[in-house]
Amino acid sequence: MSDDEPTTEELRRRQLQHEREERDLAAEAATGAESDSHQRRAEKAGYLRRKLEEREQAERRAGLSDD
Repeated sequence: MSDDEPTTEELRRRQLQHEREERDLAAEAATGAESDSHQRRAEKAGYLRRKLEEREQAERRAGLSDD
């Protein structure tokens, strides 16, 4: 992996932060439609975060992690 590219862990952290922000926005939304939209974004970010966790585990098993 190039030094310019974020690590899997960094990507996972970004998705976690995005998921939390979208959940907060869903809770504060003025309308049901707006809340639903933020909730779907949070779910997508959560899905991506879980996939990145799986990737991290696979990288560790393959010995590709920087840890």
